[in-house]
Amino acid sequence: MYILLEEFLDILTDNGAPKNLVCSKDEAHAKGLFHATVHIWFYTQTGDVLFQKRAANKETFPNYWDVSVAGHVMAGESIETAALREVNEEIGLKIETSQLNKIDLRKSVNNHPNGIIDCEFQTVFLCQLEVPLEQLIKQDEEVDALCLQSLENFKHFTVHRNEAFKLVPADYSYYTFIINHIMNVL
Repeated sequence: MYILLEEFLDILTDNGAPKNLVCSKDEAHAKGLFHATVHIWFYTQTGDVLFQKRAANKETFPNYWDVSVAGHVMAGESIETAALREVNEEIGLKIETSQLNKIDLRKSVNNHPNGIIDCEFQTVFLCQLEVPLEQLIKQDEEVDALCLQSLENFKHFTVHRNEAFKLVPADYSYYTFIINHIMNVL
């Protein structure tokens, strides 16, 4: 049985500085309070990118394809510890901090139709996927599916807003930024 525990987050100013305030994730989303998250984009040596399909029960963008791994940084947790924890939770992979390549810190604000006001500072990492897709173990509560897509397909989906592979409709320049960074490390 899956028991959902309430998550608590450190609250940040709109410039990303700590406010010395902790609140629940639900409260942060209801009030539009800034908090830290992590995005980890996995890529293979051959230029494929790992995507996760968000679970049908997700509050935002259910059944959309998204970043390989993403999640909230818990109160008192470091960015790197959160990244390692989320990778292990969502895809069942244990990695080391040294495998994370930090490429950006992004400020993101999204007002969702269901009332969630998501105000995040997203630390973005690249990480090489060194195991076959079949060895990954998805977290059923969060992830409906995992797949690898070529950089060419990723570009196509970004440019054409492909309905057959529905990406979370983020700022599409973010996807171009990720594609370019992955191309630079290959």
